[in-house]
This record gives sequence, structure tokens and C-alpha cells, in this order.
Amino acid sequence: MLKDPIYPALKKKATAVARQIGPPSFYRAHKKQLDSSLRFFSESKVLSRCRTYLDESRMHPAHGIQHAEMVAIEAGAILEIECAAAGKAQRNEELTLCVQIAGLFHDIKRNEEDHTIKGSKETEKILADFDLHDKYKRYISAAIRNHEAFKEVMSSENEEAKLVSDSLYDADKFRWGPDNFTTTLWLILECSKISAKTLYGNFIEKMEGVERIKGTFRTDTGRRFGPEFIDIGINIGNEIYREMGNLLRE
Repeated sequence: MLKDPIYPALKKKATAVARQIGPPSFYRAHKKQLDSSLRFFSESKVLSRCRTYLDESRMHPAHGIQHAEMVAIEAGAILEIECAAAGKAQRNEELTLCVQIAGLFHDIKRNEEDHTIKGSKETEKILADFDLHDKYKRYISAAIRNHEAFKEVMSSENEEAKLVSDSLYDADKFRWGPDNFTTTLWLILECSKISAKTLYGNFIEKMEGVERIKGTFRTDTGRRFGPEFIDIGINIGNEIYREMGNLLRE
């Protein structure tokens, strides 16, 4: 439950602004690849098994199963787009599986310090009993290790590993757009004691961090569509900030 009395009105405002702006163009431009990735995700027995290792009660409230599944599906779409751009006629199902597993597990240790390192190690333990080639397990672990923004990026062992890693990163950073202000923010506030006054005082600094993400996208697809995600998020955030100031002054 949102604890500050003005939060429900701000959440409603964020949803209304997002609806008025509309979704990022990525969803229209690449509906085919998103649908394809969703089918692969839904039909894979390996991914179904992976989902059984996710415990919502032990995950970060704003980075739970819904977040993980969305990242997995969009990472799969990005990977497919990148493969097609490189002249590959068919999707690489092994790499799609890798990036979707990485998507499911990337925030499995989000509640802990150094969550990318601990998450990659936890994923290695989980995958030890999976019938996957060792190189694919390495790709998955490395992608999880590499998905945090503004941190040193580990070198990838080859182009396949880099594609998996970069696709995961970009799909995760798409969430810094409208989702950040229509969903993530409110999930965090539901589980915290942050007052509207405190939120208002820190809001501009946090928005500046979101703005910085625009220059970090790693795939051609991410660099093409990612900044729009961020701009939409910032537009929503600006409206929240303006409305919050008005309500606090009443």
C-alpha cells in the first residue's frame, strides 16, 4: 500500500501521462520479433524449469518475476533483430535460450550487495544440472555479471557472448523508460517509508541518473530505440515532479 496520501494521485497522473504519450516505437516496429520471442519463451521447457527457481517473496519488490519475464522476452527480440541485421536468416535458438535464461535470473540477487556478481554465481549453481553446453552457461553468467549500468564491462569471450550480454543489458535498460515511472517507482514506495517531501527533494538527482542511461545502450537496436524509452520516462517523471510540487504546496 502506498503510504503517503498524495502517492495514489501521483501514480494515477503517471499512468495518464504514459497513456497520452503512447508506448515507445520499438513495440510497433518490432512486434513480429517480440511475438516470436514470447512464443519461444512460453513454449520452452527449459525456461519453464528456470521459472520454478524464482521466488517472488525473495526478490526485490520492483525487480520481481514480472520484471524478469519482460526483460527475458524483450532481450530475445533484440537478439533476433541483431541476428537479422547481421545477415542471419534464422534466429539462433541456442542464443535466444541463453539470453532469456539470463533475463529470468539477472536480478535473482537484486536484494544483495554486488547483486550482479552474486546473481551470476547463483545462476551458475542453478544451471549446473541443466543439459546446456558449458559455453552457453558461461555466456549466461557473464551477461548477468555485465548488466549493471555505470560499472566496468567485462570483455566477452566471443561475438556470441557479447550479443547475449548486450541484448540483456539493453532490454533491462528499456525498463528505465516509462516503466520506471508507471510501475517501478510505485512498487518501491509501497515497500518503503519514503515521504513525498523526501521523494520530491531527491527527484531531480534521480532523474539525472535516468538521463545518463541514454548514452549506455550497447546494441544497434538499443542505441536506436533506447533513448526514446528514456525520453518518454523523463517526460512522465517531469509531470510527476510538477504535480508533486503542486500537491505539497497545497
